[in-house]
Amino acid sequence: MIASMTGFARREIAGPWGTLACELRSVNHRFLEAGFRLPEELRAQEAVLRQALSKSVKRGKVDCTVHWRPLADAATELDVDDAALTRVIARIKQVVRELPDGAGINAVDVLRWPGVIRSAAIDTDAVAAALGGLFREALAELIVTRRTEGARLHALLDERCVGLQSLVAQLRERLPATEARVRARLAERIAELGATVDPERLEQEVVLLLHRLDVAEELDRLTAHLDEVRTVISKPEPAGAGRRLDFLMQELNREANTLASKSQDLDSTRITVDMKVLIEQMREQVQNVE
Repeated sequence: MIASMTGFARREIAGPWGTLACELRSVNHRFLEAGFRLPEELRAQEAVLRQALSKSVKRGKVDCTVHWRPLADAATELDVDDAALTRVIARIKQVVRELPDGAGINAVDVLRWPGVIRSAAIDTDAVAAALGGLFREALAELIVTRRTEGARLHALLDERCVGLQSLVAQLRERLPATEARVRARLAERIAELGATVDPERLEQEVVLLLHRLDVAEELDRLTAHLDEVRTVISKPEPAGAGRRLDFLMQELNREANTLASKSQDLDSTRITVDMKVLIEQMREQVQNVE
């Protein structure tokens, strides 16, 4: 079954190192284009994540955003760097002496100074391992949403194929009447001119004219293309379905244009216009098929 290139997935996990969240968003694109926004501590994991993505997704613009909130434990004892604290206090006292009015030392501000309190060491390897599993879960969810959207696209495309096949059948039914109309029109023009025409020569001209206006081949090709569209969207694993369908849309549009140029009456013209509308609707949907 075909898959859409549009999808969204989000997974979140908590551990002793904090909370980790992964979001995946994908939209249509001619090729696979992946963008990763990772915390600096996890930047080294981008290559691994990118490789895992390319194994499951073939087309689309995929944005991956990872948020990491380290666990803040209020009960943890403050680890003060005594040497750094001494240097900061000495500099503050020096500045205070230089100030005209003097100023006191705020203990909280001193502790906030970078380097005074040592940050607790965090096992980034554990966070990286958790990210790998979390990304795989988000990727699996993204694939499910893309396939769900693909099922909807399948239904829409199949519905329009049925509509186009009905219009093709209508044009086929009109072929005998079109031939009779061409013959009658030619006979009327000859009668208006009051000319004497060799019946055999007239029949040759009629045959040539009908050959130029014949649309049987176009209708046959339209039917074949529609059959191919329905085959592609129904395959269990339609590799390259998006590009194949895009090509078929071009072929369908080409045949519809030829039919319109050969149309001999308003009803046939109306049918070809309806065809173009359906083909354009299909083309818009196909742009989102992986």
